[in-house]
Amino acid sequence: MELVALAPIVAALCLGAMSPGPSLVVLLRNTREGGRSRGLACGVGHGIGFSIYAFAAVSGIVFLKQNASESSRWLEILGGIFLLFLSIMMFRQNVPKRSHKRHSKARGFSEGFLVAFLNPKILAFLVAIFSQFVQPDFTMMDRLLIAGIAMLTDGGWYVLVALLVSGTKFTKTIEDHGRKIDLTLAILLAIYGLAILFH
Repeated sequence: MELVALAPIVAALCLGAMSPGPSLVVLLRNTREGGRSRGLACGVGHGIGFSIYAFAAVSGIVFLKQNASESSRWLEILGGIFLLFLSIMMFRQNVPKRSHKRHSKARGFSEGFLVAFLNPKILAFLVAIFSQFVQPDFTMMDRLLIAGIAMLTDGGWYVLVALLVSGTKFTKTIEDHGRKIDLTLAILLAIYGLAILFH
């Protein structure tokens, strides 16, 4: 797999990770309540859960493209439509409010993992993103590579956020401006979805 082909995948993964949805709220809460170590554990847990979906998404797309050539373009179209749907939903909804429940460091890790693993929207988002890049001849190593990149990108982003906000007032700043960030990312998702539909 060529490195050039990974660039748009990494960009899309970064865009998804930076979206201020429930995952970010969980991370900020754990960081504020349990400090840097709990926030880092939460970020690592989220990255692991995210990578499982990434591997499943790539493997599913490879299977579809190997067994039905006409399904490839339809898969891309559905992916583009889903990204537009996500964009609309982000325009319409508010960022969830944080909870004030206190948990252990281990619970912080499990919360990070579960908020990713139990969110089927992540799988749908990854299918939408990967549908135009994944090829039917992708090997197991290619699939593991993408899953690993997804884990590093997603987990790395949340670990970075935890490092930046621990012990500062930056957490409240992100929460206060969450709606503006949400709208910006919604516009980017809409552009990306339209690009998939009309490429």
